[in-house]
Amino acid sequence: MVVEFSSRGSFQRTEEFLKRMSKQDIFAALDTYAQRGVAALRSATPVETGLTAQSWSYEIKKTLGTYKITWSNSHVENGVLIAIILQYGHGTGTGGYVQGTDYINPAMRPIFDQISADVWKAVTSA
Repeated sequence: MVVEFSSRGSFQRTEEFLKRMSKQDIFAALDTYAQRGVAALRSATPVETGLTAQSWSYEIKKTLGTYKITWSNSHVENGVLIAIILQYGHGTGTGGYVQGTDYINPAMRPIFDQISADVWKAVTSA
C-alpha cells in the first residue's frame, strides 16, 4: 500500500498560527479575567458587614500546560465559610433554616462567557 501526500502553496499562515499559540499569548489576559471575577463576586455578595464581600481573592496556576483560575473567599466564622452558607443556606442553632441565595453563578456567568468569547476570537482570528 502506498500513501502519498502532496501540497502546493505555503504553510506560512499555519506556521504563524502555531507559533502564536505556542507563545501562549491567548493566556496573557488571565489576570484581568481573574480581577474581573473578584470584582463581580464582591459586588454580588450579600452585604451585612461587608467582610465576606471584601474577602474574595484569586490564584492563577499553570500545570502541565493547563491554566486554572481559582476564586476563593477567606471569611470564616466558627469554622464555617460564610460565602458558602450564603450561597447554599444553613441551619440555625434553634432548628430553623435560612435559605441560600445563588449569587455566585449569576455573578460569574458573564466572566466565563467573556473568557470563552475572547479565546474563541483569538483562536479563529490567528
